[in-house]
Amino acid sequence: MKFTKGYWMNLPGVENADVVQIREVKIYEDKVYLYAVPYPQDARAMGGPVLELFISSPKADILRTQAFHFMGSAKKEPQFELDMEACPLTVEEFDGGLSIISGKTELRITKNPASFTYYYEGKKLTNVGDRFGHAMISTLTTPEGPFMRVQMDLDIGEKVYGLGERFTPFVKNGQVVDMWNEDGGTCTEISYKNIPFYMTNKGYGLLVNTSGKVSYEICSEAVTRVQFSVPGEKIDFMVIGGGDGKTVLQNYTALTGRPALPPAWSFGLWLTTSFTTSYDEKTVRSFVDGMAERKIPLHVFHFDCYWMKENEWCNFTWDEAMFDDVPGMLSRMKNECGLKICVWINSYIGQKSPLFKEAMEKGYLLKRPNGDVWQWDLWQAGMGLVDFTNPDAWKWYQSKLRVLLDQGVDCFKTDFGERIPTDAVYYDGSDPELMHNYYTYLYNKCVFELLEEYKGKNQACLFARSATVGGQKFPVHWGGDCSSNYLSMSESLRGGLSLCMSGFGFWSHDISGFEGTAPADVYKRWAAFGLLSTHSRLHGSNSYRVPWLFGDEAVDVVRKFTNLKCTLMPYLYSAAVETHETGVPTMRAMVLEFPDDIPCTDLDRQYMLGGSLLVAPVFTKSGDVDYYLPEGTWTNFLTGEVVEGGKWRHEVHDFMSLPLMARENSLIAVGADDQKVEYDYGKDLTLHLFALKDQAVADVKDMHGNHLLKACAKNVDGKVTLTFEGRAENLKVLLRNIHTAQDLTGAEAEDTAQGLLLTVNADLAPIAFTL
Repeated sequence: MKFTKGYWMNLPGVENADVVQIREVKIYEDKVYLYAVPYPQDARAMGGPVLELFISSPKADILRTQAFHFMGSAKKEPQFELDMEACPLTVEEFDGGLSIISGKTELRITKNPASFTYYYEGKKLTNVGDRFGHAMISTLTTPEGPFMRVQMDLDIGEKVYGLGERFTPFVKNGQVVDMWNEDGGTCTEISYKNIPFYMTNKGYGLLVNTSGKVSYEICSEAVTRVQFSVPGEKIDFMVIGGGDGKTVLQNYTALTGRPALPPAWSFGLWLTTSFTTSYDEKTVRSFVDGMAERKIPLHVFHFDCYWMKENEWCNFTWDEAMFDDVPGMLSRMKNECGLKICVWINSYIGQKSPLFKEAMEKGYLLKRPNGDVWQWDLWQAGMGLVDFTNPDAWKWYQSKLRVLLDQGVDCFKTDFGERIPTDAVYYDGSDPELMHNYYTYLYNKCVFELLEEYKGKNQACLFARSATVGGQKFPVHWGGDCSSNYLSMSESLRGGLSLCMSGFGFWSHDISGFEGTAPADVYKRWAAFGLLSTHSRLHGSNSYRVPWLFGDEAVDVVRKFTNLKCTLMPYLYSAAVETHETGVPTMRAMVLEFPDDIPCTDLDRQYMLGGSLLVAPVFTKSGDVDYYLPEGTWTNFLTGEVVEGGKWRHEVHDFMSLPLMARENSLIAVGADDQKVEYDYGKDLTLHLFALKDQAVADVKDMHGNHLLKACAKNVDGKVTLTFEGRAENLKVLLRNIHTAQDLTGAEAEDTAQGLLLTVNADLAPIAFTL
């Protein structure tokens, strides 16, 4: 939201009061109080406006500022569930100001004129912007009501990332972004997942701590600043230090919650009924059997909306006309085919649903101010919305899902949660404007907690579309409704990378697009991309997505990349555990891994899958692809070609290939099972060693997330040693593109087309050789 017209003028009807000087400072053990006025030191004035600021630290390396004009708001605000502590501050006063330190993050304040500058390990990060000698922490009156505004300076070359799953350009400079969850598909500026957190390539992040509508002007009103504003009389923001993007995300997710660890089975291939297609058990079984006949591994089957009777969504009851033996069907799919089962749900109850009357009578639905149930006809005729602020409604909703779990359902696609009314009345009195974005958090938390209670820790999995701050604790999230073309494939990746720069660790998308039906070339290119994402789902709107409908080669592509993903599970799941423990996403924008490599700060058509594999999807029918390799030696994981980085590459790939590049000093764990995603990762494991310059480490977890094996390879002047700690059976090490090793001890060697294959002794004794 803009308030100014050029540098000197405000927009009509806008008046601002900024922080000009700090008149009073009070220092407490865990906070600092500032009394700030909008006039110079020698002025005498009565009345206001004035601002009162509180500086505190909810976690080490995070500095929080709460600025108030009026403190008397009676609004009941939903609060993000933050893991906050009253961290002690180190406060030092100096002539004309003070320094406030939490961990390695520092805020230096001068009193007159007022200024606020942030540092990390002594290096300047940013400062509150200056206009006419005023610090841009402001209260404003506007024709739309009161607002609070903050401007933060950006340095030359500084780039802004994050703010949720946004399909606009990956670098947010120049954009106007409003935090307001909406159902807009992947081709517009609005978003299903708005996260009021951004980070920059200078190594810090900033969270605006409100569930309400935050409006960002990123170099779009003041061209060298990020401006954020909120309606009302207070603003609450936190500057998060770190020095680099990974550490910033670790600090941010320590505050807002780490991503839960999804079960290993969820990383396999998902197939669905699609949305508006016709299907019954016979149709579903033909899909499952068709995959098996073509030797394509399948791990999860999803039933979309029409598993329930039309116009009764949600009634949480199978349509008996289509599925007359649900227990038998689910038992056959699970026991005979080894599948996990997912079903579609949302939090809306259509008036025709048998549950509507029950929910209405018990007060489980949102209401209008006059006491009526809040209803409309969009999506389902006369539908109401479950009120998750009512503890009894929460339990009631879970009880309906528990019946499905008893039948054999394993997870839920928690669709929707964005079109939440702002004129509703909540059971707990929460302000409906502030609940609009927050509703999805309660909805997904309700379902996830039931799954975790029923299935056990690390066995809960959603397929969620909407989110707010903290939603990363309830994975997995997918990108929503994309079109079936290369442009939408590309915009989907942008959205996923943006989300993963916002604290989310896992992400998926509808392979080949949701709207329409893709031509065969798009299907095949997207399948390769989708199966090198953390989660992989074949799903569409009005047509089926089984690969044989797109030609024999599509079958081959899906089979090949599903086989590949299965064998990569020891590597992928270990990366997932790292995500769960640290908050660093498994799908990583290049700038996260290579923050000092300038070209990487813009890249949004390639990514790192874990710390060692670079993926560059092909967005053309012809197979032409341009991608950038950072400095170092890279090896094509599929072909073994070795290339030097620090430059762009142009390649042409057939449908069975794409750039999948292993980084130097990588030890990538590859399993022996190309059919399953759940197996003993320590049995017949092969560690692929790539371009060892100094040291490589593989920390392999089992399919439950527990420690399995740690391997370390070191190269000192051509003398290589490998050490192992943990458990492995028939462990091997493949020295990619190395065919001779002198003075080998501790292993038997066999030369293969890919390189020397070393069989490790059963006691996991160290290996040594000379290159």
